[in-house]
Amino acid sequence: MENLITIFHGSPQIVEVPTFGLGRKNNDFGLGFYCTESNDLAKEWAVSSLKDGFSNRYTLDTEYLRILKLNSPEYTILNWIAVLVDHRLFSIKTPIARRAKQYLTEHFGVNVNAYDLITGYRADDSYFDFAEAFLNNAITVEQLSRAMRLGKLGEQIVLKSQFAFSKIHYEGFEVAEKDKYYVLRKARNDEANQTYLDIQEEENDGLYMQDILRGGITNDDPRIPRNLSE
Repeated sequence: MENLITIFHGSPQIVEVPTFGLGRKNNDFGLGFYCTESNDLAKEWAVSSLKDGFSNRYTLDTEYLRILKLNSPEYTILNWIAVLVDHRLFSIKTPIARRAKQYLTEHFGVNVNAYDLITGYRADDSYFDFAEAFLNNAITVEQLSRAMRLGKLGEQIVLKSQFAFSKIHYEGFEVAEKDKYYVLRKARNDEANQTYLDIQEEENDGLYMQDILRGGITNDDPRIPRNLSE
């Protein structure tokens, strides 16, 4: 990552001054300002079926920022899931899922609040189904990893600290037209839903959450997929 980067925030509103401490604490990586390096993806995130949105453009100076790159080979897909489990609201449908949540946090958890900036995949609602299914022992970790790649999830950049907020500068905005970008957003969601249905029909001998619990599997196990990036 270069020191000075351009990032975009998709929103129903123009956001000239991102404010530290605002937002939803139940987002993927907790409270923060969620952006992307893709203008088109920001426009998809900004629109609804009824309203246009805005892609807000910023420059961010990343020099001296403590950066957590969850998509790097240093981390596995279970580190990413563990962070989601800590922040997103999962449907816990089975006793396995209750134990899984605790196990993932203890063995794969990452303290995102120790960093100024985080990069990692965005769990759009459709793709969130994969994470939830894995937690409830419905798909394997290999299927989960493959689904995330097939879904072509957008990588997001999240400002976490007050220091990071001091390094961002507003540059302007573009209108995201709902007639164009909602169609693209829906196509992405439809692809994810179809992938989910296809995976449910598969027979798989890989690692389920129950296997990970029973085997006491940790992050150094070679069977756990690393580095979600293509």
